[in-house]
Order: sequence, then C-alpha cells, then structure tokens
Amino acid sequence: MSTDALAETRAREALERALFEVKRVIVGQEDMLERLLVALLAGGHVLLEGVPGLAKTLTVNTLARALGGSFRRVQFTPDLVPSDLVGTRILRPGMDGFDTELGPVFTNVLLADEVNRAPAKVQSALLEVMQERQVSIGGQTYPVPRPFLVLATQNPIESEGTYPLPEAQVDRFMFKLLLDYPSDGEEVAIVARSLDRPADIGRTIEPEQLEAFQAASRDVYVDGPVAEYAVRLVACTRRPAEFGLPELEELVEFGASPRGSLNLVHAAQALALLRGRHYALPRDVGDLARDILRHRLVLSYEALADGITADAVLDRVLTAVSMPDIQLSRGELRELGRRSVLGDSAAA
Repeated sequence: MSTDALAETRAREALERALFEVKRVIVGQEDMLERLLVALLAGGHVLLEGVPGLAKTLTVNTLARALGGSFRRVQFTPDLVPSDLVGTRILRPGMDGFDTELGPVFTNVLLADEVNRAPAKVQSALLEVMQERQVSIGGQTYPVPRPFLVLATQNPIESEGTYPLPEAQVDRFMFKLLLDYPSDGEEVAIVARSLDRPADIGRTIEPEQLEAFQAASRDVYVDGPVAEYAVRLVACTRRPAEFGLPELEELVEFGASPRGSLNLVHAAQALALLRGRHYALPRDVGDLARDILRHRLVLSYEALADGITADAVLDRVLTAVSMPDIQLSRGELRELGRRSVLGDSAAA
C-alpha cells in the first residue's frame, strides 16, 4: 500500500471511530453527522438550522470531545459586541502598556449558538475569522488555532430580536443543514439514554492528526467530468433557461456564487474519502448539492409568496442537469488516483 493510500485509510478509520463515539450520545441525525465529518475534512464551516431541542449543541460538543481539540461555545445575543467574540486590549494595573486578551474564537471548534441574534458588527467580526482564520486586535493580527471550524446554529421559528445573516456571510458556510424532528423510534431511544449515566466519550483524533487527514482529503482525485458536473449545477441556478428550466427564471433572483462550485468539489473529495475511495464520483457531488447550494440561492418575491423553497428549486436543477457516467478501470484509477483535475489539465 502506498504512503498516500495508507494515510487515506488511517483517516477514514480514525473518523469512523470518532463517529462511533459520537453515536454513543447522539441518536439518529445520520446525514448531519456525515456532513459534519465532511466539513472537518474539507475545512469548511457549517450552519445548522432547526427548532430548539434537536441536540444541535450536544452534537457539536460531543464531536469536539471525540476529536480531542479545544471547544468554545458563544451564546449570541443582541447586546453582544465584537470584543466579546474576538478579544480586546486591556490596561491592567501595574503595566506600562496594554495587554491583549484573546476571545473565545481562539479554539479548534467554535459553536456560535443562535448566530442570527447578534447585530451586524458581531457578525462581521465572525466573518473575518471564518474566512481569514485570523483576528485583528489593536492593529495586530492573531491567527486562530488550526484546524478551525465554526458551527453556527439558528432557530427558524423566531424572528423577534433577530438579525438575518447577510448573503455575504451565509455564503462563507460550506453547508447549511436543515434538522428535522426524530422518528418515534429514535425519540424512544433518546428518552432511554437520558435515563442512563452519560457516556464517557473517548478522544480518537488529535488536532495534528486532523490536519494530516485534511491533507489526505485534498489528495483525493477529481476527474474532469466530476468538476464540470459541479460547475453545471451551479450554472443552472444562474441561467436555468439554458438548461431547459425557463420557469425558474422568475423564481431565482440570484444563483449560487463560484464558492458553490468550489465547495461542491472539495466536499466531494472529503465524502469520497469517508466512503473508502481515493477518487470522487458525480454522485458524491449530487448527494451534497442541496446542503451546499440551498443557502446560496436568493429566491424572488414571487417564489417566497408561493411558498417555494430553495430545496424545491434544487430538486428541479438536479433533475435537469444530467449526471455524467464515469467508468474507470482499476488500472486507470491507480494511474490517475494521485492527480487532481485542478493541477493536471490532461485528466480533463
């Protein structure tokens, strides 16, 4: 087994152990857990939307404990100020100058609870650290620990005292995951577990290992048609008439940005690694498309008035854009397995 293949195998096995530890606490939510691991590997951020009581905070906390990295939780409120998040300079007694006190964003996993309750200045401060992985305090730049992941939650059923996230910030999230109620059987298991002592979650991965696993994810091979399929899905949200969907022209005000294409490809690499492959397939892109693109569409007033959701639009897009059929022999996969479509034009 080659060194790269060994690294991919170790990454998959370690993440499977982490997932096992998380499932000792969390019942159900299989898709959410898989997407969280994909985000960890791809280095993306996640926006979780669901009504209270669906274990969003518990899931993030449990995942952070299994990964072995540092974890901070910030409850966003209307009176929060940027320094509460990123830190500030403090003049302490007996000191000639100011001392810098770093805020809770200096962690490996940050849970931004009810992020839409914070005013615009706080959201902008979070935007910088999400995109740049650094914070500016008093004219100095401080990098946050690596790996760094923001998991933000928002409650869709309340609007009083909230500040809707601007499109520029929402676009920074790799995923927007919609959480639903558990099934009756899952809820029975949840109640049963609440009667037992809490599970002792073991650390399965160290932050340094996770960085190595992220590198293994970036080495997953992406064939030309896979990347083209991702771009065509995004293009269909911008110019639906060209793909045989003229009725969507009046429903979509703005389509997905190029970050949509980038995140589709990078997340497909991570998903392929989790699924035991060193090459991405079009179905990896298709499986992730709704979670990656739903928050990048700006629907028109007519769509909102008719109750049409972004997922309903994406269902039409996924039907209209044909998925390429890739058939590679084992020899071709071994030959191409270490090349990236972005770095080798011959693969396209």
